[in-house]
Amino acid sequence: MKKLRQLCVVSPFIITALLVAYVMMNSAPSESLSMETRVLQTIEAGGCESCHTAEPVLPFYAKFPVAGDVVVKDVEEGYRAYDIAPLMESLRNGEMPRPVDVAKVEKVALDKRMPAAKYYLVHWGSQMTNAKRDIIKEAVAAYRNAYYADGLVGERAAEPVRPVGKLGDLDERKVKLGFDLYHDMRLSIDNTVSCASCHDLSTGGVDNHQYSHGVNDQLGGVNAPTVYNAVYNFVQFWDGRAGTLAEQAAGPPLNPVEMGYNSFDEIVAKLSEDKELVARFKAIYADGITEANITNAIQEFEYTLTTPNSQFDKWLRGDEAAISAEEIRGYELFKEYNCAMCHMGANLGGESYELMGLYRPYFEQRDMELTEEDNGRFKQTKLERDRHRFKVPGLRNVELTWPYYHDGTRHTLDEAVADMARYQVDVELDADEVSAIVAFLRTLTGEYEGKKLTTSNDYGVVIAPDDEHHHDH
Repeated sequence: MKKLRQLCVVSPFIITALLVAYVMMNSAPSESLSMETRVLQTIEAGGCESCHTAEPVLPFYAKFPVAGDVVVKDVEEGYRAYDIAPLMESLRNGEMPRPVDVAKVEKVALDKRMPAAKYYLVHWGSQMTNAKRDIIKEAVAAYRNAYYADGLVGERAAEPVRPVGKLGDLDERKVKLGFDLYHDMRLSIDNTVSCASCHDLSTGGVDNHQYSHGVNDQLGGVNAPTVYNAVYNFVQFWDGRAGTLAEQAAGPPLNPVEMGYNSFDEIVAKLSEDKELVARFKAIYADGITEANITNAIQEFEYTLTTPNSQFDKWLRGDEAAISAEEIRGYELFKEYNCAMCHMGANLGGESYELMGLYRPYFEQRDMELTEEDNGRFKQTKLERDRHRFKVPGLRNVELTWPYYHDGTRHTLDEAVADMARYQVDVELDADEVSAIVAFLRTLTGEYEGKKLTTSNDYGVVIAPDDEHHHDH
């Protein structure tokens, strides 16, 4: 009995000591530290690198039966979803992080969804507290003000979605030459296809086909993305094989399905027969018509293909009447359901590669056989982690750019939104939520040359591929 009474007296002290230790270990980094250091220490304490890196340092209990299986599964799923290494490297080196990394960490912190309870109950200092969340929230707001410098004020200065900015200084001679080359069918071997054939400026920068038609009426194997606002993409093509717009412009002419040339020497020879064109090139480029100068001119023109002044941009800049309550609700749902973790910035995307089918097996459930194009980024890197990863498409003018996804299998925004939530977030949206999000997406249609973009094509009508002429590329 005496020992029992002693235990009863000591136990409250033990419990109190444990609680004090728990609170101290979960306290936020000191305010005397720099903002970057406070964010770094918060993420480090959260143990994010334990699951979200390629080679994590596993805890000792990872070797235990049962517990070890749980650890391994969590690590595999964590790294599959997100690689935090680039963000950590930026913070440690005092460099500006990628905006997509900032968006991902912000959302996780706001939701306090990470680390999972089973992790912070073992790793006491890792819990995302309100104080830690506020550190990240404050840092994100400061980051976006500095990174974008787009003049947003008040609460909207911290929004993950940003307005399309103004054009910088461009060489008008190159722009005009690039415009003409963009529409010049001589860039195809049989003079039947131009850049504008698949990326028509009058129809949202796309052709609204599931797959585009190339020379000899061949069909490509991936949906053509819009050329509008492509300048905001961190890479070009779904698989990221081009780092710049100029590199992208060099691809289709040498593709046997798209434009069909064997080399740019053939293109240069053909264009050099046009004496007026030769003179135009010579007036701009000392070495005249070359592959580099052709693609540079097209790139200079494509720099002009931004679409500012959408209704949503006007709201971001302070016009309260620019969008309706339903459209605002759609934007809030867009953020709530993690869409803005990847579809953020000025183009609402185009800044990262993401896995198609993060929570559900998209390709297993799709009613199509796998193709080479379905491999996505894996085509270039041959890294298994990159299989089925694609550059995130921008959502500007998305109401005009059907069909959707890399495979062009979703004909309407309603279908695309519902299935994105299903496969990427593991959420079944109800009809009202889909309608609200689609209403928001329609506010993203901007202006080109001072006029709101429209299309002459019928919404949702898609020309499906003819299997007899279908080729991957």
